[in-house]
Amino acid sequence: MERVCRVTPFKTIRARAEKRKGGAKTLTRLLPPAPDAKALAKVKDDRVLAEMSKRVFCAGFAWSVIESKWPGFEDAFLGFQPAKLAFEPDDYWEGLTSDTRIVRNGAKIMSVRHNARFVQEVAREHGSFGKFLAAWPSSDEIGLLNLLVKRGNRLGGNTGMMLLRFLGWDGFVTSKDVVACLRDAGLDIAEEVKSKGDLAKVQAQFNAWAKETGLPYTHISRICAMSIGENYEAAELTRRMRGDD
Repeated sequence: MERVCRVTPFKTIRARAEKRKGGAKTLTRLLPPAPDAKALAKVKDDRVLAEMSKRVFCAGFAWSVIESKWPGFEDAFLGFQPAKLAFEPDDYWEGLTSDTRIVRNGAKIMSVRHNARFVQEVAREHGSFGKFLAAWPSSDEIGLLNLLVKRGNRLGGNTGMMLLRFLGWDGFVTSKDVVACLRDAGLDIAEEVKSKGDLAKVQAQFNAWAKETGLPYTHISRICAMSIGENYEAAELTRRMRGDD
């Protein structure tokens, strides 16, 4: 008979996080506002494309550099208006590879062109990309990430998760500390969650903890991260939690 591992109840994980952070009130203050589906549905398509592009350019690069140059990105990419970018000819995109206002990575520049079309297509199907995201259930983050990979460009793995996090969609991030928390709780997954099987296990566990607690997935993810690993001071933790768990 196959052995079934019992996973630690989330109340135990939360209690550990509270102890590490100095109490329940302090832990609560370190959590972001609960995701708001109505607000997400109102996000404009140009802001969705801008965030997609920022996450793509930040991947493998110093985020602080991208942030400091971002006004230049907004100018160079025409405010990330999908309809405008869709009509730009090849020489416009070629010219961006020598534009000093942005990071001149040809593959990432062309990802903006591809993702502009992606955003347009989804907006035509659902009214807007924000409405599409707002209607997608947190219980199937894996399905949403798969869609980003198949229809978008360079939106796989951590980039896709960070995109959803920054847009305000309610989901988890498989950061080092979150995965360590899951493994410590008894979930049989690798130290780096990459396989479809491991991702399915993570999704199922978050679904179970969400049912147990009634908490948003984003809060469960961040409490997990705060319950284990390096115990950062509040200021450093806040800086890190602007995007990563």
